[in-house]
Amino acid sequence: MPTPSREQLATQFQDQITPTLQGLQRQRVVERLWAKDHRLWKAEPREIADRLGWLTVQDQMRQQVEHLERCVSVAKQMRIKDVVLLGMGGSSLGPEVLRTSFGSQKGAPRLWVLDSTVPAWVRQVTKAITPARTLFLVASKSGGTIEVMSLFAHFWKLVTKTKGNHGGNQFVAITDPGTGLEKMAQEYGFGQTFTNPPDIGGRYSVLSLFGLVPAALLGIDVEKLLDRAAGMAEHCRMETAIESNPGAYLGAALGDFAKAGRDKVTVIASPAVSTFGLWVEQLLAESTGKEGTGVIPVAQEPVLAPTAYGTDRFFVYLRLKGEKNGVLDRQVQALVKAQHPVLQFDLKDRYDLGGEFFRWECATAIAGHVLGIHPFDQPNVQESKDNTNRVLGMFQSTGRLPKQISSNPKQAAQDLATHLQTGAYVAILAYTTPSRQFETAVSRLRKTLVSRYHVTTTFGYGPRYLHSTGQLHKGGPNTGIFLELVDRMTPDVTIPGKPFSFGTLAQAQAAGDVESLRTHHRHAILVQLGQNQAATVKALSAALAPIRSTRRRATARKKRLRSSHR
Repeated sequence: MPTPSREQLATQFQDQITPTLQGLQRQRVVERLWAKDHRLWKAEPREIADRLGWLTVQDQMRQQVEHLERCVSVAKQMRIKDVVLLGMGGSSLGPEVLRTSFGSQKGAPRLWVLDSTVPAWVRQVTKAITPARTLFLVASKSGGTIEVMSLFAHFWKLVTKTKGNHGGNQFVAITDPGTGLEKMAQEYGFGQTFTNPPDIGGRYSVLSLFGLVPAALLGIDVEKLLDRAAGMAEHCRMETAIESNPGAYLGAALGDFAKAGRDKVTVIASPAVSTFGLWVEQLLAESTGKEGTGVIPVAQEPVLAPTAYGTDRFFVYLRLKGEKNGVLDRQVQALVKAQHPVLQFDLKDRYDLGGEFFRWECATAIAGHVLGIHPFDQPNVQESKDNTNRVLGMFQSTGRLPKQISSNPKQAAQDLATHLQTGAYVAILAYTTPSRQFETAVSRLRKTLVSRYHVTTTFGYGPRYLHSTGQLHKGGPNTGIFLELVDRMTPDVTIPGKPFSFGTLAQAQAAGDVESLRTHHRHAILVQLGQNQAATVKALSAALAPIRSTRRRATARKKRLRSSHR
């Protein structure tokens, strides 16, 4: 029997998804997708007919190359050393993948992606840059995102009071036509405004100006990236032999496995492209997590022995040629040998990410059809925003935030252990500043949960996740346990022109999300991070370990007692 392609599943899993693929072919799903037929998902065209521009955006963007080159040229003339992207959700996670995967090319400025309201994170970026030699990308599809506008107010004040600044010329707007941000850019004299095609949702926007402006400033060959996307798009147009259509095949697998209980799609990636999973996470979670169903994407989880995983997993391995992949190769081969479903996508270089962006967008749209949901709306995202506004209103009228009950690490561990069961996932949600020590501690916590309790884990920084996985948390399967870790938010940073600070805003967002989760009958646990954030997380891991051992001993005792009574 011939060896299956690395982009094909092993025989037993291929047999499982073949009926789904055949159904897609009978229903002419690929043809109808490219014809932008909204009836593939819902009878009404609302937020579908005007959200399919990503299908051809790579062709449209070629017309923007000169505009992008001018932006780069102006940055060089101003001797820009740093670029700070002020964005949220889809407008920040695509650029984050490009930043970490490519880095700044020779002679290009550093890129900082700031998608947080946590004051320490704002201060960290503020201290790292030279204000008069920094370009700020103000990116918002809606043109009024509270986090983006608050960050703009902070950096506008910083720049304009700095000696030798270039005023509005240091700011670039990326937004849809007719938004408040477009108007503001004119009023403040922004150096440039990039108006994006309006028929693209934020999470599908990485190959549009939201991703390409930062890419160009990093020194990435934008045309080459678009060429790879266009090549993948051409393959995804294939209507015959649908099992060879890369978008349709992955979409069928995602949707079919989710319906069969394998709804935890775990992205494993070579180290240089490891953040690609974070972008997949926001795309899949916000697109499919609704109506009580959805695909639960898992990014940057430690890879463990096959016995650590249950039958709710589906693995996708992005393997970059030339990387040190030896350990990952062996781990993935062990998963295949243990009969876990695994797809492997080989990337010949980093520019193949352009193709992968398109493949996953196409697959997500098709998975939405298979699941019977609308992959372009986000009905539950607004809830947390509304709750945040309500908490901020309370603060402005009383001068206080609502009191919340938090657990210490030992209490949180016991609470977690009580609610963990087969098929569950633990979402770790951190309102703090990234650091190597903190992320190492979180990785250890995830490893403990997977190896000892055989559950799935996800990890996201707040408020970033509110604009991505937050939709899945409230609208998807009710199998999540939510561990919210909140920093002390001191010392704080004021927001010019606002009656509240960044710390107050971040705490309001954390509180609003917990309220929203509990409204949807989700189990949420709040832990206040102390002065040493990593130590708090380590204490959680340490507290969880003996609980599992105690349970095992209790189970063994019960078995012995039953045997003695026979």
